[in-house]
Amino acid sequence: MAGLVVILAVFWSLCILSIALLRWNEVRYRKKGLPPGTMGWPVFGETTEFLKQGPGFMKNQRSRFGSFFKSHILGCPTIVSMDPELNRYILVNEAKGLVPGYPQSMLDILGKCNIAAVHGSAHKHMRGALLALISPTMIKDQLLPKIDDFMRSHLSDWNNKIVDIQEKTKEMAFLSSLRQIASKEASSISQSFMPEFFKLVLGTLSLPINLPNTNYHRGFQARQHITSLLRKLVEERRASGENQQDMLGFLVGEENKYKLSDEEMIDLIITILYSGYETVYYYFYDGCQKEHMAIRDRKKPEDPIHYNDYKSMRFTRAVIYETSRLATIVNGVLRKTTRDMEINGYLIPKGWKIYVYTREVNYDPCLYPDPLTFNPWRWLDKGLENQHHFLIFGGGTRQCPGKELGLAEISTFLHYFVTNGKKGETS
Repeated sequence: MAGLVVILAVFWSLCILSIALLRWNEVRYRKKGLPPGTMGWPVFGETTEFLKQGPGFMKNQRSRFGSFFKSHILGCPTIVSMDPELNRYILVNEAKGLVPGYPQSMLDILGKCNIAAVHGSAHKHMRGALLALISPTMIKDQLLPKIDDFMRSHLSDWNNKIVDIQEKTKEMAFLSSLRQIASKEASSISQSFMPEFFKLVLGTLSLPINLPNTNYHRGFQARQHITSLLRKLVEERRASGENQQDMLGFLVGEENKYKLSDEEMIDLIITILYSGYETVYYYFYDGCQKEHMAIRDRKKPEDPIHYNDYKSMRFTRAVIYETSRLATIVNGVLRKTTRDMEINGYLIPKGWKIYVYTREVNYDPCLYPDPLTFNPWRWLDKGLENQHHFLIFGGGTRQCPGKELGLAEISTFLHYFVTNGKKGETS
């Protein structure tokens, strides 16, 4: 009996302590001028619910507090914005008190010179270096021929096989990017590089707790291995004096006006690989096949696709956009306030994060009639590039610089996938 009393006493003590901690944390952040919302537990906030429930957590909070509310996620007090006009305002006004506010795990693992981490003149320099690698001219003259050759060869290995298309396309995106970065060395380093890269990706999406067997710890270790491998690759390429026509050759070449340190170069390469990895989800659509078969009918079987062929794939681009809208690969972007600032009638303290949450905007029936229906024609009706609320590629000075390269890769993949008469089965 005495044991039962002790157990009950401990249980009720824990309940009272939990309620007290939750209450204390709410009072702690009850500052004048903040929007409504809840803050969860001390230190952890509502991170567990945010990671476990995902979009469900956001929908629930929106139903309770509206489209602009406070929370505490990923280790920081955060304002969540789901308002389309407000989201666009935040993204195009970075210089006015806002800087990138990505999670610490992402900053630690992608590197301090990563384009998402820097701002001001450093961001301008790194963005310029990246755009020089993936400009329309580079895509037309150097990258598209490499992509075409890789996709044609890679998809031939799928013939008469059952493949897990989601896993295979992620692998394909990594290998394609690696080939563009280091065409000569890609084959020899890919098998040791790829598993480490996958650990790195998982680490960026975790809590920054550096304990053994956590995704963050494994991701950080993977970054160290990848950094060592890339540093050796850069040194060997520089020492060889060879002028390879690939991204690494351009980075170490004398003609590159953006002189980067080895650390900046390595972080830029990791950024290119990371950006391409999570952006290869799409639908295969009958209209796509017709468009690609029309292109193939004008060519001999061995002819590659050219830049003009790629630019003519308007329906394919509409399919990619519509799939990106429905899949919402990236739920939103983070910014951080550099000073106390007023947004939407509320006073946001310095150092708080602002989560520009775009997922729900993609399903807004006012912007996209019948939003859960897959309808690529909606993009053709309004113009492919005239969609101000479509922020899947970011916005303002932070719009994804690799957008066009990513579209070229997916379009080329789709071309050979839908025109290959010996396709295997997919699962």
